[in-house]
Amino acid sequence: MGQSMSDSDRDVSSSTSASGSGTTRLVINGQRLPGRIFVFCLVIELSFVLLDAVVNYGELTRLGPIRRLFNITREDGLATWFMVAQTFVAALVLWLIFLVYRSRCYGRGKVIAWGFLAGFFTYMSADDGAKIHERMGSVFSELHSSAGSVPSGDLPGRLQAIFPSYDWQLVALPLLAGAGLFMLIFLLHELGDRKGRVLLLLAVGFMTIAVGLDFIEGLDDSHAWNIQVGIREAFDLSKYTVRHFAKSLEEFLEMVAISLLLVLFVRHLIRVVESYLVVDFRGRKAPE
Repeated sequence: MGQSMSDSDRDVSSSTSASGSGTTRLVINGQRLPGRIFVFCLVIELSFVLLDAVVNYGELTRLGPIRRLFNITREDGLATWFMVAQTFVAALVLWLIFLVYRSRCYGRGKVIAWGFLAGFFTYMSADDGAKIHERMGSVFSELHSSAGSVPSGDLPGRLQAIFPSYDWQLVALPLLAGAGLFMLIFLLHELGDRKGRVLLLLAVGFMTIAVGLDFIEGLDDSHAWNIQVGIREAFDLSKYTVRHFAKSLEEFLEMVAISLLLVLFVRHLIRVVESYLVVDFRGRKAPE
């Protein structure tokens, strides 16, 4: 760089070559970046919960489109957009880690593992936006509920008959659980510090609770595992109230889990590039 910079002086700086053109660098201080990312994400996520409670559930306005915009339980509001964007950013960070590992000739297994995680989070961002697993679950349900479409007593049909919650979980949960288990085992081995492992375990724990809440949501009221019925009876609450705030909690936990993973990936990227991430854009001068 053309001038010195203390870590405590600034977090982001840029420098330009003496001629004023050719090379421009954006230097990002990695010490404070992860914490600030998490605070930024958490404030937005808490705001979504509050806005849903006040604007949508509390009916601050009677305008349906405005209420739907802030409804955290819907799939076409601001919260869903943020979840998709956040997951995609996590995927981009993972692709950067993958490129760093490949360029520095780390072991082939590690490079493939980071590439798999990058691809998985890229898919997850698309899934959050397009609701792929829900639609595949609907396809599964329609195929096995059509009269005469499949032989009676086939394995998918039997599973659908005994599974008490949403059909899409039959399709998605085994795949998501497998990918999640791989991520947990790999990152616990790969991460070199206790704080990183704590962030990972918290993220996995929050995501597991969110999946559990979604499973309970799909149960019939008569099912013994449906704790929402007990909460309604114990506190004399309506079905809509309990179901709405259970869904709100589920979406909030999912967002926080992705935020924790995003912070974890940024911390690891900064660690492997040695504290500072330098984005170097080099252009060519036009021929004279």
